[in-house]
Amino acid sequence: MTAPAVPARYRPALRPGVLLSDALLHGPDVVHLIRNTGSGKSFRVGPREHFLISRMDGTRTLEEIGTDYAGQFGRRLGDSHWRSLLALLGSRDLLAGRPAPAAAPEGEAAGTPAGTASRPAPAPGAEPPAARRLLRGSVRLVADADATATRLHRLARHLLSPAVLLPLLALTAVMETTLLLRLGELLDATAALFTAPALLLAVATLLWLSTALHELAHGVLAHHHGGRVSEIGLRWRLPVVIMYCTVDDFLHLPGRRGRIATAAAGAAMNLLFLLPFFAVWTLAPLDHTTRQALGALLLLGSVQAFAMLLPLPPLDGYRIAAQLLGATGLAASTAAYLRLVLRREPAAARYPRRARRAYTAYGAAVALTLVLLASAAAAVFHHYLTTAP
Repeated sequence: MTAPAVPARYRPALRPGVLLSDALLHGPDVVHLIRNTGSGKSFRVGPREHFLISRMDGTRTLEEIGTDYAGQFGRRLGDSHWRSLLALLGSRDLLAGRPAPAAAPEGEAAGTPAGTASRPAPAPGAEPPAARRLLRGSVRLVADADATATRLHRLARHLLSPAVLLPLLALTAVMETTLLLRLGELLDATAALFTAPALLLAVATLLWLSTALHELAHGVLAHHHGGRVSEIGLRWRLPVVIMYCTVDDFLHLPGRRGRIATAAAGAAMNLLFLLPFFAVWTLAPLDHTTRQALGALLLLGSVQAFAMLLPLPPLDGYRIAAQLLGATGLAASTAAYLRLVLRREPAAARYPRRARRAYTAYGAAVALTLVLLASAAAAVFHHYLTTAP
């Protein structure tokens, strides 16, 4: 029996809360992520499917969308293509006016009319639910994390204006330059800190507070750029307990600049947190022990901030690198491409130029990062060897 034709005057519309990402590299392909904020699921589609889906706003008919598609790609979609696409969107609960479907078996895949399969993709920042255990678990601290982020944004939004933020960042640059010039003194202060348990506990508490502010800064910047914070809580991997702030729709924030700012907000907060202590360490008359403790805090806090900017997963610097290069799954895609290059396999040449440049640049950045880390570790080790009594 032949399936009924899809009415050409039908005006499909996506459900409220369906988010579409920009074009992203994924291996040799260009993909878009579609996120259903209601179900929390994300899916990958190709540029042709994205072209069609992005126009489903309830104002255009299938005939009008099809005409746009033919003008862009040089071919018209047949009725079977439309049926397949609409069935797929309906099965994913992405179309307005359709009841939510029964849960599909894990791993089930469906074809798409324009030739690229839609595959489930992990939601950025999401963590599968797990039973809370003594040694490993998490707990939410607030019932409505997005409302909390909204209130925090209201309190801090004046700090986000360029007239305030740029001078603060300039002060952090002055601070870090000064600390670098006095690195030997700070290394000695840090070594001395570990011989004073009370001061060590005080510094560790301040660094923990800096970590908590780091997480909240991500949430505030995400809210500032139109995102939604889904969870704020505590996560423990004993003996470590840290705060976390989950931004589910990070990859769907409007504008690459906003996504980069959101990823960088945590490290910036760590540095801003140090400014009052730097002022005291620089300007106030202090006894030797207090000066050493503050010096250790400044060094360890700076290391904490810059470590988060390393372009290695799952650090914030990795997210920044992925945004700069316009990729998702950047580390895995780079590893796969470089393996092909090293083996001189023909498949490497089939990667588009943009992908080849992005993966080569990221591979070089990781190699340079590892060299710099090794050099820094060697320099610190040499300092302690030459200054040890």
